[in-house]
Amino acid sequence: MFIRRRKEKTKRKKKRGVRWLPFTNNNNMTIINLDKDFKPFGEGIEFQKFDFPSGCEPHIKLPAIADEQVKITCRIQSANDLLLLLLTTDALKRSGVKRLECFIPYLPFARQDRVMVKGEPLSVKVISELLNTQVFEKIQIYDAHSEVSFALLNNSDAITNHSFVEEVLKDKTGYLIISPDAGAYKKIFKVCQHLNYKDEIVLCNKTRNVENGNIISVTCAVNDFQGLDLYIIDDICDGGGTFILLADELKKRNCGKVNLIVSHGIFSKGVDALTNIDHIYTTDSFKDLEPNNKLTQIKLCNIHI
Repeated sequence: MFIRRRKEKTKRKKKRGVRWLPFTNNNNMTIINLDKDFKPFGEGIEFQKFDFPSGCEPHIKLPAIADEQVKITCRIQSANDLLLLLLTTDALKRSGVKRLECFIPYLPFARQDRVMVKGEPLSVKVISELLNTQVFEKIQIYDAHSEVSFALLNNSDAITNHSFVEEVLKDKTGYLIISPDAGAYKKIFKVCQHLNYKDEIVLCNKTRNVENGNIISVTCAVNDFQGLDLYIIDDICDGGGTFILLADELKKRNCGKVNLIVSHGIFSKGVDALTNIDHIYTTDSFKDLEPNNKLTQIKLCNIHI
């Protein structure tokens, strides 16, 4: 797997461009897994955490830490998870930790990377500025929705979904890859280069109402898939409306099974809401999911992030 690194601005002028580096983890660092069920780099230290009765005030108690280098992993599913991360960094700095790294597998608000109508916030900028106040030596994001995130986050590493998609497709033959919209095409093209995929990337498009975000229509340029299985690749599945409409459209065009590969499985309406998707593949970047006949969840710790 590869990462793209953005370093904090300095006075020295540097050549522009992107450096792609093999992603490695410093095993000598102390690990703190704020979600004890999420261990992408292995076991972390024991600690206590709880919420005060108000429900909006998380608290953490860390043991004495001799190591001056600490990596925090944090699945953010709520504002309390974000607050717990901020409280943890404060506690570590007060304990004398000098180097802090953070791994946030799903970056919330990355979808709000532009102001569509007057009166909206630029949400990705707000969360990026909040995280920048923590002065992380390195902050790693897995398959972020928008590249704008890395323009705003200091010392940020972009971890791709290449190894995840490769794990899903390693034993598959006779299929086509589907890009659900133009925004996803650029990342999918890079995935296909990594896979040495030689067939067509089928580009679909959707029309969305900018006022309420609802999808109005979905289109596809291919009229006959000749019975081939299809794999839609994207970063996020929230309610699944895009993929439900897209699968309906694809199944009108003589395809085999329609499958979905998404890095971040939120499934706010449940996996079963995607009735016309034959199989779904996702990671544990957002949450752990109940076993399901149509779902395969691959843990990030098993795909060498």
